[in-house]
Amino acid sequence: MGKPIIDFERLRKEHWTETESASARFMVEYVQLLMNDHDFERVLDVYGDAAHPGYEQHNRLIEDGVAGVVGFIRGIVKWFPGFSYDVKMILVDDSIVTFRSHVTMNEKDRGNDARGFIVYDSWRVDDGQMYDHWDAMHPLSLMMRVAALLVGGSVKNTNGVF
Repeated sequence: MGKPIIDFERLRKEHWTETESASARFMVEYVQLLMNDHDFERVLDVYGDAAHPGYEQHNRLIEDGVAGVVGFIRGIVKWFPGFSYDVKMILVDDSIVTFRSHVTMNEKDRGNDARGFIVYDSWRVDDGQMYDHWDAMHPLSLMMRVAALLVGGSVKNTNGVF
């Protein structure tokens, strides 16, 4: 099984406004490069901190800015080269774009809903500019639940989770 490709046309909703559709497409392109292609240099070139100043991260394990996200995902991919992000649904409400996804650490687990995580990622996007990111993760297997409890980690930003 190859890497997931986020199919924007399949996930797009007819009721979205032109602006909402553009914001969702923008986030699909960003997430595809970051989470599935692992093309970190391109992400930094196209979406980096110069292009998106003031991007705040509300996941306490990740530093602010696109560079913080890239560093975090790069670390995951170093340990789990088969890491992938299979988007199942996109919700858009004005400037908020939310993905519901199945995240797996190993290629062999893709499509297995007993492995990996259910992840909700939300971004505040306005006029092609990312301003905020929130997420919530639910580990699917006992091993991932225990790992999530043990990892914890240090707080990398002071933005709060809400």
